[in-house]
Amino acid sequence: MKKFLTAMSIVLGLGLASAQQVAPAAKTANKTTTTKQVKPAKAVQTPAAKPAVKLKKDGTPDKRYKENQKLKKDGTPDKRFKVNK
Repeated sequence: MKKFLTAMSIVLGLGLASAQQVAPAAKTANKTTTTKQVKPAKAVQTPAAKPAVKLKKDGTPDKRYKENQKLKKDGTPDKRFKVNK
């Protein structure tokens, strides 16, 4: 029985290992293709939730200030409050 289980686990292992291989892509060296040059996207600056957010040393908003009372730890507005919806 041990030999049978060992043989079946080897067959199963080899079957799964071969299933993970990727077929090589077909080479198109003979075809000439035109490629479009992609312009880099402009850097868009997103305005902060509050411009005067006071942070602690670890970078989280300091909840002692009124403007930080309804912010999450990452500084984004907390949607649970009506003001931020």
